[in-house]
Amino acid sequence: MDFPIFKTKISNITQKFDLADPQERKKYFELKAGPEIQKLKNYLKNNNFICYFLGKKNSGKGTYAKMFSEIVAPERVIHISIGDVVREVHQIFLGESKKKKEVMSFLEKNFRGYISLNEAIKKLLSYSTTAPLLPTEFVLTLIKWKISTFKRKTLFIDGFPRDLDQMSYALFFRNLIGYRANSDIFVLIDIPKTVIDMRMRYRVVCPKCQTPRNLRLLRTKEIGYDTEKNEFYLICNNPACSGVRMVSKEGDKLGIKAIEKRLKNDEKLIKTTLNLYGIPKVFLRNSIPVNVAKDYVDEYEITPEYNYQWIEKENKVKVIEKPLKIRDDKGVLSYSLLPEPVVVSLIKQLVEVLHL
Repeated sequence: MDFPIFKTKISNITQKFDLADPQERKKYFELKAGPEIQKLKNYLKNNNFICYFLGKKNSGKGTYAKMFSEIVAPERVIHISIGDVVREVHQIFLGESKKKKEVMSFLEKNFRGYISLNEAIKKLLSYSTTAPLLPTEFVLTLIKWKISTFKRKTLFIDGFPRDLDQMSYALFFRNLIGYRANSDIFVLIDIPKTVIDMRMRYRVVCPKCQTPRNLRLLRTKEIGYDTEKNEFYLICNNPACSGVRMVSKEGDKLGIKAIEKRLKNDEKLIKTTLNLYGIPKVFLRNSIPVNVAKDYVDEYEITPEYNYQWIEKENKVKVIEKPLKIRDDKGVLSYSLLPEPVVVSLIKQLVEVLHL
């Protein structure tokens, strides 16, 4: 799949931004997409739309959706992760609460399918990761319930459609949830498998506050070194955690080997979507070929990669930072991009497809 390269670089502008700083990030978006952000803000005062984020697992769907909401209109945009919705209802049904009765009442009124509601709930309670195993009709009812819990807003949907058999539902999804007069848009994300592999292989989490980071791609301020194991580790930034060592999740060190089947399915889904007519599409790409990068993006928009060196004489860790270079799925030497330039691309393309 050859997604177009989007240009975020502005000629004759040499200003640099620290995109890890919220205030700096705000100034960055004002410079790179200020007029388009204002157009979207004005549009969202009286209108809504639905975006379906389609990309490989760990491609950044949730990150892009949440950043768009933060920058454009946090009070008018809702990010809905289908996996999160399923897990939420799963937890509700494990207890005996007023909430459980409310959800059950909604399902009894709205669920239609090829198995009974009781059977669907049994499936829900039988697995901890149920999204791909539940009947599509049941998943749709859960989404409809979630949407009913807040006022009408623009929806960024992450995780639906999940399989090819859900595609036809997605085409008419806005009718099913009562958004039939609103625009719907597919947002397709292209990301090299090498980046997904690094995101998984080096992902760590604080065992106390559950904050995620990445040893190679998203470090904390403090880095530790285990002399016995000869390995570096991140120390949680949260003051409440008092220097807790962040740890890997079980299975993450396998990288993409653990999700190869899922990745193939995701690729097939994206290819199918490319051939659909009648629904606008936005194309986001995580990487850019090294040989053209300087013409399209600023250096600070490129993902940094962190390596470490133990300086025994000084008893400290030396951090070595450089732009992340990877081979894309076609073997082209490329840089991986930070989320911010990708979201600039999202903002500008949405303005185009919405004809603002």
